[in-house]
Amino acid sequence: MNGGRSNDERKDESGGTGILEQPNLIAPADVPALSARFWVLVVATGVLAGLAGAALMVVLHTAAHLTYSYRSGSFLTAVEQAGASRRVMALAAAGAVAGVGWWLLRWWTGAGGSEVSTALWRDEGHLPLRRSLGTAVLSVVIVGMGASLGREGAPRLAGAALASRLSDWARLNTAHRRLLAACGAGAGMACVYNVPLGGALLTLEVMLGVLSLRLALPALAACCIATAVSWTVLPTGPTYQVPEVGLSASLTVFAVLIGPFAGLLAVGWVRMIRIAHEHRPTGRGLLIAPLVVFTVVGALAVPYPQLLGNGKDIVQLTFTAQVAAPLLVALLFLKPIATTGSLGSGASGGLFTPTIATGALLGSLTGQGWTHAWPAPAAGFAVIGAAAVLAAAMQAPIAAVVLMLELTRTIDALMVPLLFAVAGAMLVSRRLDTPSIYSVRLPAQ
Repeated sequence: MNGGRSNDERKDESGGTGILEQPNLIAPADVPALSARFWVLVVATGVLAGLAGAALMVVLHTAAHLTYSYRSGSFLTAVEQAGASRRVMALAAAGAVAGVGWWLLRWWTGAGGSEVSTALWRDEGHLPLRRSLGTAVLSVVIVGMGASLGREGAPRLAGAALASRLSDWARLNTAHRRLLAACGAGAGMACVYNVPLGGALLTLEVMLGVLSLRLALPALAACCIATAVSWTVLPTGPTYQVPEVGLSASLTVFAVLIGPFAGLLAVGWVRMIRIAHEHRPTGRGLLIAPLVVFTVVGALAVPYPQLLGNGKDIVQLTFTAQVAAPLLVALLFLKPIATTGSLGSGASGGLFTPTIATGALLGSLTGQGWTHAWPAPAAGFAVIGAAAVLAAAMQAPIAAVVLMLELTRTIDALMVPLLFAVAGAMLVSRRLDTPSIYSVRLPAQ
């Protein structure tokens, strides 16, 4: 007599067998099996997200080149060469574009939000297409003009909105709609940073909160397709150039010690974002606040041009140890203020690169002091700090580690120190019950 479950009882909803032998195939109860039609939609989502991401990056670079009159070289070099008065005028213009643009967009599209997190967690994956695409375009334009916000918000939003429209066309149920929208958001981010695996993990760990084989496959497919499509326009190399860093006992001990401090910094960073988001203006205040705040950021950029843009150049400078300690202190204080102020003014933008920049500044600053006692490669300090703060701020340790690997492509030897730092940062942030930089932007219920 067999007291075990029958073969029929072992079958899951997709018709597969042996779920007890393969528990990672068990998806959340509200995610039914994936049909052939859904896989067609996943492919379409990847293609559309890749095209949208590439187009938005073209808009961003065009805005930057027109604002600062340069043809080649880094954004920071162009800002430094533009002169003090042009920095202030460029940010004032960006504030005017932001205020007038979003006020007109809300007037044209009517009520409705355009936040990916809100759509996934509260609105059953619904995103208004016109409002979302308009927000995405305005976001990359002001980032290109120098706003201290991340560029990833726009392609994430565009990818999710296009996936939502595909869901409308295919009349998907709520569970499949949320999954497809999350895949679109992850694919949009993956293609602009050339991080297909990191984008897929971001989809699972941050947007869906579940690591399941059934959900992992569509996320991986959408992110890989979007990244490959974007290669027709965007670079295929790593985002950051990092000198080779070998195994080091010094870096390992440093990582163990810096992890909790990175967690505390991430907690403070998330709380700043929450305060900024809670005080965003409404109505006619949206016309004035961006102009005022962006002009102030432009004035701060007169002595500190590194504040402008999403922070990519700051990260690169710390990875190559080109920033002196006094400037590190100033930027560690001012960059988060500039970003949260820009967000609090009502502007829409991402927080991914500003978060990495904040962590890299912490790692580089503390590393400069540490190396006097126990020398180690300078790049390692910045990478470890960046990964730890990113993990704690996103509440996604696995995604953060993989993203740093893909963004740099050269830090394999840092894996153990990096994991120590990420674990320490996560323990502190969870102990303090800190949400992610995405969940604190949810509107109050």
